[in-house]
Amino acid sequence: MVDIVGGSGSVANPSGPLRLVQVVLGATDRFRRGGLERWGAALLAILASFALRYWLDSDLPAGFPYLTFFPAVILTTFFVGLGPGIAVAIGCGLAAWYFFIAPFNSFALSGGGLLALLFYVFIVAVDISLIHWMHLALDRVVVERETAAQLARQRDLLFRELQHRVSNNLAVVSSILNGQGRALGGEAAAVLAQASARIALVAKIQRQLHDPARQSVDFGPYLEGLGPDLIEAAGAHHVTYEVEAEAVAISAQLAVPLGLITTELISNAIEHAFADGRPGRLSVQLYCEPAAISEPQSLVLRVVDDGPGWPSDFAIGQSRNLGMRIVQALAQQIGGRVSFFNDGGAVCELRFTQDDKQISA
Repeated sequence: MVDIVGGSGSVANPSGPLRLVQVVLGATDRFRRGGLERWGAALLAILASFALRYWLDSDLPAGFPYLTFFPAVILTTFFVGLGPGIAVAIGCGLAAWYFFIAPFNSFALSGGGLLALLFYVFIVAVDISLIHWMHLALDRVVVERETAAQLARQRDLLFRELQHRVSNNLAVVSSILNGQGRALGGEAAAVLAQASARIALVAKIQRQLHDPARQSVDFGPYLEGLGPDLIEAAGAHHVTYEVEAEAVAISAQLAVPLGLITTELISNAIEHAFADGRPGRLSVQLYCEPAAISEPQSLVLRVVDDGPGWPSDFAIGQSRNLGMRIVQALAQQIGGRVSFFNDGGAVCELRFTQDDKQISA
Protein backbone atom coordinates (compact mmCIF):
# COMPACT_ATOMS: atom_id res chain seq x y z
CA MET A 1 0.00 0.00 0.00
CA VAL A 2 1.26 3.48 -0.86
CA ASP A 3 2.34 5.49 2.17
CA ILE A 4 -0.06 8.42 2.36
CA VAL A 5 1.21 9.87 5.63
CA GLY A 6 4.78 9.11 4.70
CA GLY A 7 8.00 10.79 5.64
CA SER A 8 10.72 12.17 3.49
CA GLY A 9 10.77 10.52 0.09
CA SER A 10 7.38 8.77 0.38
CA VAL A 11 5.12 8.53 -2.67
CA ALA A 12 2.53 10.86 -1.14
CA ASN A 13 5.08 13.39 0.01
CA PRO A 14 7.98 13.16 -2.44
CA SER A 15 10.74 15.66 -2.79
CA GLY A 16 12.93 16.96 -5.60
CA PRO A 17 12.53 15.48 -9.12
CA LEU A 18 9.94 12.91 -7.99
CA ARG A 19 7.74 15.69 -6.69
CA LEU A 20 8.06 17.56 -10.01
CA VAL A 21 7.12 14.45 -11.99
CA GLN A 22 4.08 13.89 -9.75
CA VAL A 23 2.92 17.48 -10.21
CA VAL A 24 3.29 17.31 -14.00
CA LEU A 25 1.52 13.95 -14.17
CA GLY A 26 -1.30 15.37 -12.10
CA ALA A 27 -1.61 18.28 -14.50
CA THR A 28 -2.00 15.88 -17.45
CA ASP A 29 -4.84 13.97 -15.83
CA ARG A 30 -7.54 16.07 -17.53
CA PHE A 31 -6.02 15.45 -20.99
CA ARG A 32 -5.61 11.72 -20.39
CA ARG A 33 -9.27 11.40 -19.47
CA GLY A 34 -10.51 13.49 -22.40
CA GLY A 35 -12.48 12.34 -25.46
CA LEU A 36 -11.88 12.78 -29.17
CA GLU A 37 -9.35 15.55 -28.63
CA ARG A 38 -6.92 12.90 -27.39
CA TRP A 39 -6.93 11.21 -30.79
CA GLY A 40 -6.68 14.55 -32.54
CA ALA A 41 -3.56 15.25 -30.51
CA ALA A 42 -2.17 11.84 -31.48
CA LEU A 43 -2.75 12.53 -35.20
CA LEU A 44 -1.14 15.95 -34.86
CA ALA A 45 1.90 14.39 -33.15
CA ILE A 46 2.31 11.90 -36.03
CA LEU A 47 2.06 14.58 -38.70
CA ALA A 48 4.34 17.06 -36.86
CA SER A 49 7.05 14.48 -36.14
CA PHE A 50 6.89 13.19 -39.75
CA ALA A 51 7.11 16.72 -41.19
CA LEU A 52 10.08 17.54 -38.98
CA ARG A 53 11.85 14.30 -39.86
CA TYR A 54 11.20 14.83 -43.59
CA TRP A 55 12.53 18.39 -43.34
CA LEU A 56 15.71 17.21 -41.58
CA ASP A 57 16.24 14.24 -43.89
CA SER A 58 18.83 15.90 -46.09
CA ASP A 59 20.80 17.17 -43.10
CA LEU A 60 20.94 13.89 -41.19
CA PRO A 61 23.43 11.11 -41.80
CA ALA A 62 22.12 7.64 -42.51
CA GLY A 63 20.95 5.64 -39.54
CA PHE A 64 18.59 8.10 -37.82
CA PRO A 65 15.14 7.09 -39.08
CA TYR A 66 13.40 7.58 -35.69
CA LEU A 67 15.03 10.79 -34.49
CA THR A 68 11.81 12.85 -34.29
CA PHE A 69 9.46 9.92 -33.70
CA PHE A 70 10.73 8.87 -30.28
CA PRO A 71 9.87 12.26 -28.68
CA ALA A 72 6.42 12.18 -30.32
CA VAL A 73 5.66 8.78 -28.77
CA ILE A 74 6.97 9.77 -25.33
CA LEU A 75 5.22 13.14 -25.16
CA THR A 76 1.91 11.77 -26.46
CA THR A 77 1.88 8.92 -23.96
CA PHE A 78 2.89 11.24 -21.14
CA PHE A 79 0.36 13.98 -21.79
CA VAL A 80 -2.51 12.21 -23.57
CA GLY A 81 -2.46 8.63 -22.35
CA LEU A 82 -1.83 5.00 -23.25
CA GLY A 83 -4.13 4.54 -26.26
CA PRO A 84 -3.02 7.63 -28.20
CA GLY A 85 0.61 6.82 -27.30
CA ILE A 86 0.32 3.36 -28.85
CA ALA A 87 -1.39 4.86 -31.91
CA VAL A 88 1.44 7.37 -32.35
CA ALA A 89 4.04 4.61 -31.91
CA ILE A 90 2.39 2.52 -34.66
CA GLY A 91 1.85 5.49 -37.01
CA CYS A 92 5.38 6.79 -36.57
CA GLY A 93 6.84 3.30 -36.94
CA LEU A 94 5.03 2.73 -40.24
CA ALA A 95 6.07 6.17 -41.53
CA ALA A 96 9.71 5.57 -40.62
CA TRP A 97 9.63 2.07 -42.13
CA TYR A 98 8.19 3.27 -45.45
CA PHE A 99 10.02 6.57 -45.95
CA PHE A 100 13.28 6.44 -44.01
CA ILE A 101 14.45 2.80 -43.93
CA ALA A 102 16.05 1.30 -47.02
CA PRO A 103 14.69 0.34 -49.41
CA PHE A 104 12.92 3.73 -49.30
CA ASN A 105 9.24 4.23 -50.20
CA SER A 106 8.62 0.54 -49.61
CA PHE A 107 7.66 -1.80 -46.79
CA ALA A 108 10.31 -4.27 -47.86
CA LEU A 109 12.94 -5.01 -45.21
CA SER A 110 16.62 -5.76 -45.38
CA GLY A 111 18.58 -7.29 -42.52
CA GLY A 112 19.68 -3.91 -41.20
CA GLY A 113 16.18 -2.47 -41.65
CA LEU A 114 14.64 -5.31 -39.65
CA LEU A 115 17.13 -4.76 -36.85
CA ALA A 116 16.37 -1.01 -36.81
CA LEU A 117 12.64 -1.68 -36.72
CA LEU A 118 12.95 -4.17 -33.86
CA PHE A 119 15.06 -1.63 -31.99
CA TYR A 120 12.31 0.96 -32.48
CA VAL A 121 9.62 -1.44 -31.25
CA PHE A 122 11.64 -2.30 -28.15
CA ILE A 123 12.38 1.32 -27.24
CA VAL A 124 8.83 2.63 -27.68
CA ALA A 125 7.41 -0.40 -25.82
CA VAL A 126 9.66 0.34 -22.85
CA ASP A 127 8.89 4.06 -22.94
CA ILE A 128 5.14 3.53 -23.15
CA SER A 129 5.19 0.91 -20.39
CA LEU A 130 7.16 3.11 -17.99
CA ILE A 131 5.00 6.17 -18.58
CA HIS A 132 1.81 4.13 -18.24
CA TRP A 133 3.13 2.64 -14.99
CA MET A 134 3.74 6.17 -13.67
CA HIS A 135 0.18 7.12 -14.58
CA LEU A 136 -1.20 4.07 -12.77
CA ALA A 137 0.94 4.82 -9.72
CA LEU A 138 -0.31 8.41 -9.65
CA ASP A 139 -3.92 7.24 -9.96
CA ARG A 140 -3.41 4.89 -7.01
CA VAL A 141 -1.88 7.68 -4.95
CA VAL A 142 -4.82 9.98 -5.73
CA VAL A 143 -7.37 7.31 -4.81
CA GLU A 144 -5.58 6.38 -1.59
CA ARG A 145 -5.09 10.03 -0.68
CA GLU A 146 -8.82 10.65 -1.09
CA THR A 147 -9.55 7.55 0.98
CA ALA A 148 -7.15 8.72 3.69
CA ALA A 149 -8.71 12.20 3.67
CA GLN A 150 -12.17 10.68 4.05
CA LEU A 151 -11.00 8.49 6.92
CA ALA A 152 -9.38 11.52 8.55
CA ARG A 153 -12.65 13.46 8.29
CA GLN A 154 -14.53 10.56 9.85
CA ARG A 155 -11.94 10.34 12.61
CA ASP A 156 -12.26 14.07 13.31
CA LEU A 157 -16.04 13.84 13.38
CA LEU A 158 -15.99 10.88 15.76
CA PHE A 159 -13.37 12.55 17.95
CA ARG A 160 -15.37 15.76 18.23
CA GLU A 161 -18.53 13.82 18.98
CA LEU A 162 -16.71 11.84 21.67
CA GLN A 163 -15.24 14.97 23.24
CA HIS A 164 -18.61 16.69 23.08
CA ARG A 165 -20.37 13.80 24.78
CA VAL A 166 -17.69 13.47 27.43
CA SER A 167 -17.86 17.17 28.29
CA ASN A 168 -21.67 17.08 28.32
CA ASN A 169 -21.72 14.04 30.59
CA LEU A 170 -19.26 15.69 32.94
CA ALA A 171 -21.43 18.80 33.00
CA VAL A 172 -24.44 16.65 33.87
CA VAL A 173 -22.52 15.02 36.74
CA SER A 174 -21.47 18.46 37.98
CA SER A 175 -25.07 19.66 37.92
CA ILE A 176 -26.23 16.57 39.80
CA LEU A 177 -23.64 17.16 42.51
CA ASN A 178 -24.65 20.80 42.76
CA GLY A 179 -28.30 19.86 43.14
CA GLN A 180 -27.51 17.20 45.72
CA GLY A 181 -25.39 19.68 47.67
CA ARG A 182 -28.18 22.24 47.82
CA ALA A 183 -30.52 19.55 49.10
CA LEU A 184 -28.13 18.46 51.85
CA GLY A 185 -26.82 21.81 53.08
CA GLY A 186 -24.04 22.28 55.63
CA GLU A 187 -20.55 20.88 55.26
CA ALA A 188 -21.72 18.16 52.87
CA ALA A 189 -23.00 20.85 50.51
CA ALA A 190 -19.59 22.55 50.50
CA VAL A 191 -17.81 19.26 49.77
CA LEU A 192 -20.17 18.46 46.90
CA ALA A 193 -19.82 21.99 45.55
CA GLN A 194 -16.05 21.60 45.43
CA ALA A 195 -16.37 18.23 43.69
CA SER A 196 -18.80 19.78 41.23
CA ALA A 197 -16.39 22.62 40.47
CA ARG A 198 -13.56 20.15 39.81
CA ILE A 199 -15.68 18.13 37.42
CA ALA A 200 -16.85 21.30 35.67
CA LEU A 201 -13.19 22.27 35.20
CA VAL A 202 -12.41 18.96 33.51
CA ALA A 203 -15.45 19.44 31.24
CA LYS A 204 -14.27 22.92 30.32
CA ILE A 205 -10.83 21.65 29.28
CA GLN A 206 -12.44 18.82 27.30
CA ARG A 207 -14.38 21.39 25.26
CA GLN A 208 -11.13 23.15 24.41
CA LEU A 209 -9.69 19.90 23.04
CA HIS A 210 -12.41 19.25 20.45
CA ASP A 211 -9.95 19.65 17.56
CA PRO A 212 -7.94 16.40 17.21
CA ALA A 213 -5.36 18.19 15.07
CA ARG A 214 -4.52 20.61 17.89
CA GLN A 215 -4.17 18.56 21.04
CA SER A 216 -2.89 21.39 23.21
CA VAL A 217 -4.22 24.37 25.15
CA ASP A 218 -2.84 27.90 25.19
CA PHE A 219 -2.74 28.06 28.95
CA GLY A 220 -2.37 31.83 29.36
CA PRO A 221 -5.92 32.73 28.20
CA TYR A 222 -7.21 29.74 30.13
CA LEU A 223 -5.67 31.07 33.36
CA GLU A 224 -7.12 34.53 32.68
CA GLY A 225 -10.61 33.07 32.61
CA LEU A 226 -10.13 30.59 35.46
CA GLY A 227 -9.51 33.05 38.30
CA PRO A 228 -12.58 35.28 37.76
CA ASP A 229 -14.80 32.19 37.58
CA LEU A 230 -13.51 30.90 40.91
CA ILE A 231 -13.69 34.34 42.54
CA GLU A 232 -17.25 34.77 41.31
CA ALA A 233 -18.23 31.31 42.58
CA ALA A 234 -16.74 32.08 46.01
CA GLY A 235 -18.28 35.57 46.16
CA ALA A 236 -14.78 36.98 46.84
CA HIS A 237 -15.19 40.26 44.97
CA HIS A 238 -12.66 41.87 47.29
CA VAL A 239 -9.84 39.87 45.65
CA THR A 240 -7.89 41.32 42.72
CA TYR A 241 -6.76 38.70 40.25
CA GLU A 242 -3.74 39.01 37.94
CA VAL A 243 -2.13 36.68 35.40
CA GLU A 244 1.45 36.85 34.08
CA ALA A 245 1.76 34.06 31.56
CA GLU A 246 4.07 33.47 28.65
CA ALA A 247 2.65 32.00 25.45
CA VAL A 248 2.87 28.34 26.40
CA ALA A 249 1.01 25.48 24.72
CA ILE A 250 0.20 22.82 27.30
CA SER A 251 -0.33 19.32 25.94
CA ALA A 252 -3.61 17.52 26.45
CA GLN A 253 -1.86 15.07 28.76
CA LEU A 254 -0.95 17.90 31.14
CA ALA A 255 -3.86 20.31 30.64
CA VAL A 256 -6.39 18.61 32.90
CA PRO A 257 -4.09 17.87 35.91
CA LEU A 258 -2.46 21.31 35.60
CA GLY A 259 -5.86 22.98 35.48
CA LEU A 260 -6.98 21.08 38.58
CA ILE A 261 -3.79 22.01 40.44
CA THR A 262 -4.26 25.69 39.59
CA THR A 263 -7.91 25.55 40.64
CA GLU A 264 -7.04 24.06 44.02
CA LEU A 265 -4.30 26.60 44.70
CA ILE A 266 -6.49 29.58 43.72
CA SER A 267 -9.40 28.25 45.76
CA ASN A 268 -7.11 27.69 48.75
CA ALA A 269 -5.78 31.26 48.52
CA ILE A 270 -9.29 32.72 48.28
CA GLU A 271 -10.39 30.71 51.31
CA HIS A 272 -7.40 31.30 53.60
CA ALA A 273 -5.46 34.37 52.45
CA PHE A 274 -8.50 36.59 52.05
CA ALA A 275 -10.72 35.27 54.81
CA ASP A 276 -13.29 37.55 56.47
CA GLY A 277 -13.47 39.79 53.42
CA ARG A 278 -9.88 41.01 53.61
CA PRO A 279 -9.00 42.68 50.28
CA GLY A 280 -5.83 41.61 48.55
CA ARG A 281 -4.12 40.60 45.36
CA LEU A 282 -3.82 37.11 43.90
CA SER A 283 -1.35 36.50 41.09
CA VAL A 284 -0.82 33.47 38.85
CA GLN A 285 2.41 33.22 36.85
CA LEU A 286 3.43 30.76 34.15
CA TYR A 287 6.79 30.89 32.42
CA CYS A 288 9.46 28.76 30.75
CA GLU A 289 12.85 28.23 32.27
CA PRO A 290 15.92 28.20 30.00
CA ALA A 291 16.97 24.66 29.10
CA ALA A 292 19.33 22.95 26.70
CA ILE A 293 17.97 22.23 23.23
CA SER A 294 18.03 18.48 23.81
CA GLU A 295 16.23 18.71 27.17
CA PRO A 296 12.44 18.78 27.68
CA GLN A 297 10.76 22.15 28.10
CA SER A 298 10.90 23.22 31.76
CA LEU A 299 7.91 25.21 33.04
CA VAL A 300 7.07 26.98 36.30
CA LEU A 301 3.58 27.71 37.60
CA ARG A 302 3.34 30.04 40.60
CA VAL A 303 0.30 31.10 42.61
CA VAL A 304 1.10 34.09 44.83
CA ASP A 305 -1.05 36.04 47.27
CA ASP A 306 -0.33 38.92 49.65
CA GLY A 307 -2.04 37.32 52.63
CA PRO A 308 -0.52 36.19 55.95
CA GLY A 309 1.44 33.37 54.27
CA TRP A 310 1.83 29.68 55.01
CA PRO A 311 2.08 28.52 58.62
CA SER A 312 5.66 27.93 59.70
CA ASP A 313 5.01 24.23 60.27
CA PHE A 314 3.08 23.68 57.02
CA ALA A 315 4.01 20.51 55.11
CA ILE A 316 1.91 19.33 52.22
CA GLY A 317 2.58 15.70 53.02
CA GLN A 318 1.01 16.14 56.48
CA SER A 319 -1.89 18.37 55.39
CA ARG A 320 -5.38 17.00 55.91
CA ASN A 321 -6.81 19.47 53.41
CA LEU A 322 -8.30 17.56 50.47
CA GLY A 323 -7.28 20.27 47.99
CA MET A 324 -3.63 20.10 49.05
CA ARG A 325 -3.66 16.32 48.83
CA ILE A 326 -5.06 16.63 45.30
CA VAL A 327 -2.29 19.10 44.42
CA GLN A 328 0.38 16.74 45.70
CA ALA A 329 -1.07 13.71 43.91
CA LEU A 330 -1.46 15.51 40.58
CA ALA A 331 2.02 17.04 40.80
CA GLN A 332 3.46 13.54 41.22
CA GLN A 333 1.31 12.32 38.33
CA ILE A 334 2.81 14.82 35.86
CA GLY A 335 6.32 14.36 37.25
CA GLY A 336 6.38 17.84 38.81
CA ARG A 337 7.77 19.19 42.03
CA VAL A 338 5.68 21.49 44.21
CA SER A 339 7.08 23.77 46.92
CA PHE A 340 5.55 26.23 49.41
CA PHE A 341 7.23 29.29 50.91
CA ASN A 342 6.50 32.85 52.00
CA ASP A 343 7.61 35.95 50.14
CA GLY A 344 5.40 38.90 51.08
CA GLY A 345 2.58 36.38 51.27
CA ALA A 346 2.03 32.74 50.43
CA VAL A 347 3.76 31.35 47.35
CA CYS A 348 3.16 27.94 45.81
CA GLU A 349 5.50 26.95 43.00
CA LEU A 350 5.11 23.97 40.69
CA ARG A 351 7.96 22.97 38.39
CA PHE A 352 7.31 20.44 35.66
CA THR A 353 8.49 19.50 32.18
CA GLN A 354 6.98 18.60 28.85
CA ASP A 355 8.81 17.51 25.73
CA ASP A 356 7.91 17.99 22.06
CA LYS A 357 6.16 14.61 21.91
CA GLN A 358 3.61 15.86 24.42
CA ILE A 359 2.79 18.98 22.38
CA SER A 360 0.77 19.01 19.18
CA ALA A 361 0.73 22.29 17.35
